[in-house]
Amino acid sequence: MTLGGFHLSELDDATAAVLWLRGGLPRSCLAANDADSTVWRRNFIQALLERDLPQWGVRAPTIALHRFWTMLAHYHGRIWNAAAPARALDVSPSTVRRYLDLLTDAFMVRQLPPYHANIGKRQVKAPKIYIRDSGLLHQLLGIGTEKGLLTHPQLGASWEGFVIEQVLTLLQPDDACFWATHQGAEIDLVLRMNDRWLGIECKRADAPRLTRSIRTALDDLRLDQVAVIYPGRKRYALAPRVDAVPLRTLRSARTAQDLSAHLWPARPA
Repeated sequence: MTLGGFHLSELDDATAAVLWLRGGLPRSCLAANDADSTVWRRNFIQALLERDLPQWGVRAPTIALHRFWTMLAHYHGRIWNAAAPARALDVSPSTVRRYLDLLTDAFMVRQLPPYHANIGKRQVKAPKIYIRDSGLLHQLLGIGTEKGLLTHPQLGASWEGFVIEQVLTLLQPDDACFWATHQGAEIDLVLRMNDRWLGIECKRADAPRLTRSIRTALDDLRLDQVAVIYPGRKRYALAPRVDAVPLRTLRSARTAQDLSAHLWPARPA
């Protein structure tokens, strides 16, 4: 059994409001204030690199791993390419790949695999990289307050990763991946649930709209439905098989079946 951090459905209103900023690790999320949370996350990162990984038999320089993890924070939500980090650290791409796998095995990083469809288009074949806990992501990016988060260039990528982790934690789908083509079409999350293919797009916008990418994904991947998760309060239809869904919907779900029904409700025949 894989145990993650707090989920929105487990928290009261006050604690849920800080979950995105501080992440789901209990002592970070429940800290008395943002400053205490920042100190705890900084110490957690240091302890993991200096104590825990060596105890697990990892043989890698602590300083190099910390620099690499910080670089990954800036790659958060992007397609993985080992060449740039390898050049920056002056190591081989295979060494960088080993570092990435170490942090993935430690449940600090998620490598979201690409989805491949037989559609006659050139599709992205490398994984997308996410720091799994949003609080650790913000610590590595130097973000310590809500104001700092809302004005940071990584705001959209942070929101995307936070929503993806919240969805996958509760939903536990049969398959989870992303889809992107070299022509620019993409969708953040493609899920297989009980022989249905469903999509999720994460938008940090007050009123998300139907995009060409979503239309392309619906047609090329033959998705049953798509939920566009955004921070607003109202659910509304963007197209016959596409709804804008407030993030707060995730709080009302207690099981995978509940969440699936909230995100992709049954349509009339």
